[in-house]
Amino acid sequence: MLVGAKNFANSLTWMIGGAQGSGVDSAANIFSRACFQGGLHIFGNREYYSNIKGEHSYFAVRVSEDPIRSHLDDINILVSFDAETIFRHADKVTSGGAIIYDSDLSSTTLQEVPTIDEPAAKRITEMLEKSESPITVNGMVNFAKKNGAALYDIPYFGILKQFSMEINEPALSKLTRMINVMALSASMAILDFDKEILAKAIKVIFKAKPKIADGNVLAANYAYEYVKSRFDLSQSQLKLSCKPQSADIILVQGNQSSAMGKLVAGCRFQTYYPITPASDDSEFLESNQIVEQTDGKKGSMVVVQTEDEIAAITMAIGGALTGVRSGTATSGPGFSLMAEALGWAGMNEVPLVVSLYQRAGPSTGLPTRHEQADLRFAIHAGHGEFPRIVFASGDIEESFYDSVKAFNFAERYQMPVIHMLDKAIANSVMTCKYFDQSRVAIDRGKLLQSLPPSVEVGAAGHYLRFKFGESPVSSRIPLGTENGIFWNSGDEHTEEGHITEDPFIRNKMMDKRLSKLDLALEEISDEDKAVSYGQLDPSLALTVIGWGSTKGAILDALDELALEGKTVHFVQVRLMNPFPTALLERMLFDTKILVDIEMNHTSQLGSLVKQYLHRDSEYRIVKYNGRPMSTSEIYNALMSIIKGNAPRRIVLEHGT
Repeated sequence: MLVGAKNFANSLTWMIGGAQGSGVDSAANIFSRACFQGGLHIFGNREYYSNIKGEHSYFAVRVSEDPIRSHLDDINILVSFDAETIFRHADKVTSGGAIIYDSDLSSTTLQEVPTIDEPAAKRITEMLEKSESPITVNGMVNFAKKNGAALYDIPYFGILKQFSMEINEPALSKLTRMINVMALSASMAILDFDKEILAKAIKVIFKAKPKIADGNVLAANYAYEYVKSRFDLSQSQLKLSCKPQSADIILVQGNQSSAMGKLVAGCRFQTYYPITPASDDSEFLESNQIVEQTDGKKGSMVVVQTEDEIAAITMAIGGALTGVRSGTATSGPGFSLMAEALGWAGMNEVPLVVSLYQRAGPSTGLPTRHEQADLRFAIHAGHGEFPRIVFASGDIEESFYDSVKAFNFAERYQMPVIHMLDKAIANSVMTCKYFDQSRVAIDRGKLLQSLPPSVEVGAAGHYLRFKFGESPVSSRIPLGTENGIFWNSGDEHTEEGHITEDPFIRNKMMDKRLSKLDLALEEISDEDKAVSYGQLDPSLALTVIGWGSTKGAILDALDELALEGKTVHFVQVRLMNPFPTALLERMLFDTKILVDIEMNHTSQLGSLVKQYLHRDSEYRIVKYNGRPMSTSEIYNALMSIIKGNAPRRIVLEHGT
């Protein structure tokens, strides 16, 4: 059974937890940056409640010398500066791992932590009572100690007072916000990490506030030396040794990668209404609106926060009609409101990109948690029949390049493109290869900047924006083009755009619009439709099929299985609509056991495979509790299938 890193030297999972607003994210970002600058690979996963402040949040960062793409269930070093983190996570710390906690909280009882909900409190109480441990922080850490974890109790307030005297700052209130960095630094001392690299990472994270950066470096150094002098670390299995930093590796947050792709793609107008987790995409663009152009001049991007999602999509449609690459970003509830205008864009053949960051539904659902349940919705949203491309990214690196492709598809085929992302991608951070802009090509399709000298006009003397021809894709011109008069309407229309209810024209227009999907299926490359990883082992004949952010955990689990001599084939589907039936039939031809892995209740990709390929999955692995799949869960589920003792439907339940 895969339970965690097999060797804690440069291969471990580090987690920090605390109340939202107490610096959990800052500490995790420093840790991630330090490991990256130390030449190590990381994958970080951020979890938080929908409340702005007060509730529990945590950030797990997996570190390795080799590239990694997902998280593990178990924790090797837990960094805590509140009682709730201990109660919720201490039992997940592995043998040989470590727990850093505030010794002043040792006597805190579970009942004294009001933010722990009743179901979680009941589970924790039952676990501690079963082990005959007191239901306190001390009882919890000793429970973990019995399981092999080392304990490092640190009086945070006490060392903060000592530090205040050291730097001659009597106002402790000014220093309390540094506790998160001191706790982080304590863990770095246990890991024997280079404190100079840690200091550089702190300065990078706080680069906009140099005085705060300097103060945090001093606090980190003080905590680091305190731990080194107080504890005997000679027997610790936990080590992070720095390596030469690779020049072609970068550290990227998921809420940045797609936005960076939009900038490179030439998107110059994005609208949004604030919604988790999509807002980060637009906020990153707002912070980077000044764009360096290829001619050396500076341009700009317009980002507009609208009054609601209906306004967001309609404004983006208006931008696209002017010839500007335009998009909007939203999540499930917002996308629901966009459905009518999406149909208007389909009727008028508007090249629009919608970045759909999935989260757990229905309704408001779990606003800050993960799910992949909007696939069917994206394919069918809107009344009537109109074409749209639905394109899914599997990780942070893909989301950068896919953002460019989404705009290319939108303009080449003149239709809405729904770029599917999710909370797991948006709220993760990882090391990956440097984004190579030489791989990026811009395709604006049949966009004319001016009318040709002799342009054909319709019966009313207007430009044939929706002209019938050999290709279902007509030439288009931006609104305002001289002498280029045409009409846009939500009604069925003639080639000029004038409203009509003629049955012959209706048939031709419907055929014109929907045949674009056949053209797209012919022209889009196979690697953008689906990707095959590994070879099918004839002895197992087992293929995993999946989509979106399950990719990383699946690939990491398959690597673990390969180490044990078990080869499993993986097919990642990327083009969800139009569905790449012929390609998937070839990829799955010799597969005897098909395993569908998805983050939803109903196996929506599996239902598409059944619909188009007329074959069902032998096994379905699903998860829908709001927490992303881990390598550990997928490894264990696939191992049970290989051993022949798994049910047809496996529900994964790990998560805090």
